[in-house]
Amino acid sequence: MASSLNVHFTTNETAEANAAANRLMERYGQVPLTEATIVVALGGDGLMLQTLHRVMRTGIPVYGMNFGSVGFMMNGFSEDNLAERLEAVQRTRIFPLSMQVLDSSGTTQIALALNEVSLFRSTYQAAKIQIIVDGETRLDELICDGVLLSTPAGSTAYNLSAHGPILPIEAQLLALTPISPFRPRRWRGAILTNRAEVRFVTHEAAKRPVSAVADNIEFQNVLEVTVREDRTHGVTLLFDPGTSLEERVLSEQFRF
Repeated sequence: MASSLNVHFTTNETAEANAAANRLMERYGQVPLTEATIVVALGGDGLMLQTLHRVMRTGIPVYGMNFGSVGFMMNGFSEDNLAERLEAVQRTRIFPLSMQVLDSSGTTQIALALNEVSLFRSTYQAAKIQIIVDGETRLDELICDGVLLSTPAGSTAYNLSAHGPILPIEAQLLALTPISPFRPRRWRGAILTNRAEVRFVTHEAAKRPVSAVADNIEFQNVLEVTVREDRTHGVTLLFDPGTSLEERVLSEQFRF
């Protein structure tokens, strides 16, 4: 199998996942990431996100096996018939958000997010954030703990915990969701086209510092954050038949 599929195994570095990976490598082989045609990730959704970021510029698809707590983006673990499972997979292609940050030092930085871009208050005081969509101010000032912009793939993650909508994977939409809004108290967010450019401008930034996070990449003391979908990058997730990401997102909408 190693010569035909060129599998690279990676883990979340727990003892159990490492032991399982060693057994899999003995049975199926292991190649460097630079030579792989498929990456098999043993861990949870955190490892899956890390792995997808690693392969984003290579085009290598990723098949996850759950050794974490939730495993929403992972398949069930089995050491048997891996070649057959990989031959029968369903593929899901997702695209990241590009986050451009201007901080208080005047520095501009860019990061990609597959789940969501989030802004958070950094102190005990609520953040004050202006929201501009495609050049038009939609909210002069949102007073809140934070706000996030989610992809369809990320809509069942933090976005859902913040009471945002679940988006079908194939939908060309983004979810804009407030985190503990104080004013306007009744605003529950918006659903935007994936072609939208969203700009967040922090008010009273020195007094009310705000951080910006793209998945697990964080920047402090931000003044402005501009977010748009980036179709020049993308990643491919692999799922066992009948358990695609599309099906999981749909099923999540009928959970109680």
